[in-house]
Amino acid sequence: QVQLVESGGGLVQAGGSLRLSCGLSGSIFSFNAMGWYRQAPGKQREWVADITKGGRTNYADSVKGRFTISRDNAKNTIYLQMNSLKLEDTAVYYCAADSRLRYWGKGTLVTVSS
Repeated sequence: QVQLVESGGGLVQAGGSLRLSCGLSGSIFSFNAMGWYRQAPGKQREWVADITKGGRTNYADSVKGRFTISRDNAKNTIYLQMNSLKLEDTAVYYCAADSRLRYWGKGTLVTVSS
């Protein structure tokens, strides 16, 4: 059974940085892509960034230039480095892994304060 476990969320001031991690119970290369999504209070879940099996990265316009997705193949872990955080980045961040199905982690809360 595929399990994804996020960590690294917390409270940070606007302009600060956080790094999220997502550990996968299996090989990253079993999946076509892995990514990060977020859901702010009262809003729908939205895509943030992903990284393909081949290593190509993609970002939502709202985070481009501020967030960086990366992976450590040996640790079967992906990361989301978040810099220049804004109040509107406050959300629960979810890790996802795509094969024929999409698998989700349980999320980690990021709160950006003024």
